[in-house]
Amino acid sequence: MSRTEKIQACYQHACLLYEDGFELTNQSLRQRLDMPKYNSAGASRIIGDTIEAGLIKLSDKALDSKKYSSYVPYYA
Repeated sequence: MSRTEKIQACYQHACLLYEDGFELTNQSLRQRLDMPKYNSAGASRIIGDTIEAGLIKLSDKALDSKKYSSYVPYYA
């Protein structure tokens, strides 16, 4: 997948989760993209790129710890 495709996948995943009452996490993105657990840095990079693109934002429920952060679409 290209960088743009990964950003779009992350955004769409966040939208689908939000509509179902859930929030995007590093773990949920890794599962969605079939990434191994040890590649959490790769998922974090995709999340960061998607935030930079303005498509997702930190959830209001997000904790201080980046490890347990959750994200919602920009319109939430």
